[in-house]
Amino acid sequence: MNWDDALKELDERRAKAVAGGGEAKIEKQHKSGKLTARERIEVLLDKDTFVEVNNFIESRIDDFDLDKKRVPGDGVVTGYGKIDGRLVFVASEDFTVIGGTLGEYHSFKITHIQDMAMDMKAPLICINDSGGARIEEGISSLSGYSGMFLRHTKASGMIPQIAVILGPCSGGACYAPAICDFIFMVRDISKMFITGPNVVKTVINEEVSVEELGGAEVHAVKSGVSHFTYDSEQECLMGVRKLLGYLPSNWEEKPPVVDLSGIKTGLSKVWGRLNKPVKMTKTDCTELREIVPDNSRHAYDVHEVLDCIVDDGSFYEVQKDFATNAVVGFGRMDGRSVGFVCNQPIVMGGSIDYHASDKMARFIRFCDCFNIPLITLVDVPAFLPGTKQEHRGIIRHGAKVLYAYSEATVPKITLIMRKAYGGAYIAMNSKEMGADLVYAWPIAEIAVMGADGAVNIAFKKKIKEAENPDAAREMYKKEYEERFLNPYVAASRGYVNEVIKPEETREKLLAALNGLKGKKVKPLEKKHGNIPL
Repeated sequence: MNWDDALKELDERRAKAVAGGGEAKIEKQHKSGKLTARERIEVLLDKDTFVEVNNFIESRIDDFDLDKKRVPGDGVVTGYGKIDGRLVFVASEDFTVIGGTLGEYHSFKITHIQDMAMDMKAPLICINDSGGARIEEGISSLSGYSGMFLRHTKASGMIPQIAVILGPCSGGACYAPAICDFIFMVRDISKMFITGPNVVKTVINEEVSVEELGGAEVHAVKSGVSHFTYDSEQECLMGVRKLLGYLPSNWEEKPPVVDLSGIKTGLSKVWGRLNKPVKMTKTDCTELREIVPDNSRHAYDVHEVLDCIVDDGSFYEVQKDFATNAVVGFGRMDGRSVGFVCNQPIVMGGSIDYHASDKMARFIRFCDCFNIPLITLVDVPAFLPGTKQEHRGIIRHGAKVLYAYSEATVPKITLIMRKAYGGAYIAMNSKEMGADLVYAWPIAEIAVMGADGAVNIAFKKKIKEAENPDAAREMYKKEYEERFLNPYVAASRGYVNEVIKPEETREKLLAALNGLKGKKVKPLEKKHGNIPL
């Protein structure tokens, strides 16, 4: 073959690979409100940085007329590029090619990119839009998922892994995203479920829509499977860029820092598009006295506390619609990435239930994997009581929080704002659980339980025998509050390192982060622990 013919064939093959399933199917994809696999990569990555890998791979199975549908690429676009100048690896499934179904070589392309991401120690982003296992390829298709699951597990804690669901993701395909660190979904487009509506109806005779079974809202609010939800694919993909701005490329690196001069180091594009300009002019937190009532029966929104503490506009909440009695997310303090774990007093009084336990523990462990310091804001009355909680395993789920904090070796700082009672106080990164520094406001109440409950138990007999039981109860309650419901008893025993004024909060937390930034802990020699899953 001469040069002219050879180059012509190459151009034709490249064009065929880029064309995917053809104009008609691409138009159908657009009409359903979805971008194509390649368009998604263009939105996600810095301009002109994408390098495609294995673009000519095709399925080798000829059964069921599959040969007629076969095109180069086999239903997934894979390669690498940059986000804000940093290397990332991407696999984007193409629904226009055989419904994005996964076969032997489709999975080969994905596993190859997974291996490259691990070798290069760079984040992996998998965009899912697939009809699931390719029936025509039988066991080869199922085996392909196995290889992906194995690599996701091996990469866990080594590199950040992000799954973006931009179409159907059903059956065994769900478990690749489930092993990733974060899952992004889009309302009315994303679908995740192990068994579809037809199977549900057949097996348990229950009528349910696809959206009710596994839409974005279901997984954001009820199941807790997803972490971020957006209204459009473009916003969702920009959210992925934003998240990566808080994270290091791998476990050996520190997270990127925003330059205090106002120049966003490595983050200029995404930061400018998704946030207000970051102001580094905060010197105190005078608003906190107004935000947090000194009466512990009165609720407030912990988001307002966070807004006072972090660099302006920098808090990025994770799973904001799930287990809302806990708030977790990433923020910046003087440009540095910090993970925040907070009780939320306006929901269930800030008590911890089994869902909130899972949410907090998972986030704590992620931050520990990738060298992100943890700040815990405490205002917690208890683990949520009741038969429902007991029957659904609050003991097992709550133990995950204890385990996660105890295991974490990153800098761990705690601020007790108001209530800190009983086992919940212990669980929320208390001093003896391994907190490096614990601060408390003067209104903090650190005790086994609140005054009402404690008095009714400890002085029950005396109150009953008193001439005026109500007056006796109030007397004992006041005595209990003076003796125990203040931070100074804990401070006198070293369980609180310092009692601080609210307006000193940001300054003290920043000083703590600076003092702990060189922290290194040598792990105990063992294979691994056994977290109570």
